[in-house]
Amino acid sequence: MFLRLSTKLLNISIASLCRAKQLEKAEAAIVDGIKLGVLPNVVTYNTLITGYCQFIGFDAGYDVIRRMKEAEITPDVITYNSLMAGATRQQNSLHRCREMLDEMLQIGITPDIWTYNTLMHSYFKSGNPGEAYKIFQDEIILKKNISPCHATFNIMINGLCKNGCIGNALMFFRYLKQQGYDLDIVTYNILISSLCKARMWKSMMSLLEELSVSDHEPNAITYTAVMKACFRRKHFREGLEIFLEMKSKGYAYDLFSYCTVVGALLKSGRSQDTYSLIAHMIKIGYELDIVSYNTLINWHCKERKIENAYNLSIVAKERGLKWDAYTHTILINGLYKSGDFDGAQRHIDHLETTTFDSLVTTNCFIDSLCKFGHLEYALHVFRSMVVKDSFTYSSMVHNLCRARKYRLASQILLSCIKAGFKTLKSDRRAVVKGLSLTGSKKDVMRHKLRIQTAKLLFFRKK
Repeated sequence: MFLRLSTKLLNISIASLCRAKQLEKAEAAIVDGIKLGVLPNVVTYNTLITGYCQFIGFDAGYDVIRRMKEAEITPDVITYNSLMAGATRQQNSLHRCREMLDEMLQIGITPDIWTYNTLMHSYFKSGNPGEAYKIFQDEIILKKNISPCHATFNIMINGLCKNGCIGNALMFFRYLKQQGYDLDIVTYNILISSLCKARMWKSMMSLLEELSVSDHEPNAITYTAVMKACFRRKHFREGLEIFLEMKSKGYAYDLFSYCTVVGALLKSGRSQDTYSLIAHMIKIGYELDIVSYNTLINWHCKERKIENAYNLSIVAKERGLKWDAYTHTILINGLYKSGDFDGAQRHIDHLETTTFDSLVTTNCFIDSLCKFGHLEYALHVFRSMVVKDSFTYSSMVHNLCRARKYRLASQILLSCIKAGFKTLKSDRRAVVKGLSLTGSKKDVMRHKLRIQTAKLLFFRKK
């Protein structure tokens, strides 16, 4: 059967190749299409722009516009929306988005709701919630030529919550309801989850009651957020009741939700219920992932059952699961807390001989040693490390200051700068404050001079 070539078929091919990250083949397909007399249109290039922005970068996507103009194809609003969406994945996204909006207006393209949605998201991402709200108020509400959608409301509420303006998010939610806008369950879930994270329990429960009398039904995400809130408040019984209520209503939990319940059961000391739930998970078809094993390994380590913890980690490995940084950290901390310092050190030494990045694990181990008062041993591990990062130095400086060993903290802070790492303001302040309390003004001045000299020498090397 003869298949007639068309631009639509070309666009489908380009979209498939872009999704498969085969951008070179997508470019070749356009060239082959032109040779066969199938000319690309604006949809073809828009698809290519999306692919470049997603997998290569904004600049590669923007370069496609030049080729569109050479082919005498005029960009449309989707072209620039795709570029703005690509810009939000990079640094300095707000500047890029503003540039794209200005360019759209210059060539006479009218922005749509997704243009402003992306711009608001970029403002929130750069920490400017006030400017994002101005876009909503001035461009969408006052001009009234663009109708907001569910995504608009969700971007606004999620952005306000992530910028720490949860009170404003609640006020905005009330405003939308008063204006008669239709809000979906996603909007409720965003607010409930944010209120849970901010530990605003009363407001969260009030919103949950409001949801129960609305036209929307709570879903798995709603129940999981409330369940986690109960567990955080150590209201294990209420959390488990929500879990059972959700199961009775026929909602399906994902593996993450089951792990949340398993962790809560372990914390409440209900080990038998924990193993029953795990058996149920396996029975209904869930295969435990490394996160599930880490939860169980951590509980055994806390119960000082190191042998059981190791046996579980071996079972995970035999099932083809790779240990992650949390697995190693849990095991090392378990060995340390049980008094087996040498075993913990052997585990760290073993990691350094493998391809696994043991830096995070070692940093956690050092911090645990310091917190439990074994500062000398922590210093020994710190000095024996071949590779360090800013977190390694910061942990040692912070804990040495807590132990009132300010001169030693000053030396490590200086070595951190000489190694080319950034130092935290809080660490620098702690060292200066400690030296001024226990030493003399000369010690403080000498410390500041050494820090400035180290910074100058580092920048000259660069």
